[in-house]
Amino acid sequence: MSQLILVRHGESEWNAKGIWTGLTDIGLSEKGKEQARLVGEKLKGFSINFAFTSVLIRAKQTLNEVKSVLGIDVPTFEDKALNERDYGIYTGKNKWEIKKEVGDEQFQNIRRGWDVPIENGESLKDVYNRVVPYYEAEILPKLKEGKNILIVAHGNSLRALVKYLENLSDDEVKNLEILFDQIYFYEISPQGDVSSKKVVNAGD
Repeated sequence: MSQLILVRHGESEWNAKGIWTGLTDIGLSEKGKEQARLVGEKLKGFSINFAFTSVLIRAKQTLNEVKSVLGIDVPTFEDKALNERDYGIYTGKNKWEIKKEVGDEQFQNIRRGWDVPIENGESLKDVYNRVVPYYEAEILPKLKEGKNILIVAHGNSLRALVKYLENLSDDEVKNLEILFDQIYFYEISPQGDVSSKKVVNAGD
């Protein structure tokens, strides 16, 4: 069995302010860097052969903090397919002010819905349609070879991947939230199927 490890980046400067970040390239806050180091501590003892991340600085900083704690320098691949969702017209706006404007139900749809379009942006379905082909082409073959892989990405790109891995329904994925300090561990069979799953909070 190979290990697939999924980690969301630590808190960014805009996350701390409640601002929708999307594709804006914002770095980690000090809290975010500490969260990343805690993830690294939790991953001690795990063998990692390859790492994958997005092209956005907050994900790359998180991965670098993790690798620094682990004292490893594994082959690392960056790709925009793993980027955060493009929040379009909401990018740079305060989430809680938007919630007041549109109401609780619509706000939840915008944040967590499956096929909810955003003007000049992406739905989670759009994110899925770029994340999953990349996973199948670049990551899954390595897992089938028995390699252990760490992916450091974003709340929505990881939600899209978890939907695929766990075969979640469109409704089920609405209730999925991946926290900053959570680590998802999947055992992947030589056939590429998920055989077990464990979620760990790095802060515990």
